[in-house]
Amino acid sequence: MYASEKVLLSRTVPEVSTAELVEATVREHARFVYRVAYAVLRHPQEAEDAVQETFIRVWKHARELAGILNQRAWLARIAWRVASDRRKRRPEIFVAHEIDLPDPPARGAGAEAELIRAQQVEMLERMVAMLPGELREVFALSTVEELTSVEIAELLRIPESTVRGRLLRARQMLKEKIRAVMDRKQKRGVGP
Repeated sequence: MYASEKVLLSRTVPEVSTAELVEATVREHARFVYRVAYAVLRHPQEAEDAVQETFIRVWKHARELAGILNQRAWLARIAWRVASDRRKRRPEIFVAHEIDLPDPPARGAGAEAELIRAQQVEMLERMVAMLPGELREVFALSTVEELTSVEIAELLRIPESTVRGRLLRARQMLKEKIRAVMDRKQKRGVGP
């Protein structure tokens, strides 16, 4: 490249500062990073703290940011590690509690349908929580965070085939658990 071309390019393409690059990354990916942290922690305040810690780490490595091809996967890996570390350091916060469902509002059939849906969601969340850790991680990253198997493999540093196998096993286990619940309900004469 000739010197005159460099001068022309420097005038037409402004350089982005490191601070601007980090700020743009935070704006673009903050919600995603929160969802990754929440998938691990299942605690809103702890997930918010994990997001802040994640972006502090991003700031420390801001010079590398421009060269990262898949920022989403890179951020997911950082957020996952931060959240996992937080969970290990403070396990007493993350003890699963029974969720008390509120009394349904008196709105007729609509309220009943909402209550049924809430109970189904709660049951599914409990079933997912009962999956073995390695299956639960892959399932959450795939279904909740909508990461591809390649991105999950990168994040967890395992082969992509292992990711696909774990995802298949998690889905099979959930399917079996749901089928067992449905069979029990039918035997008791409760609707579908």
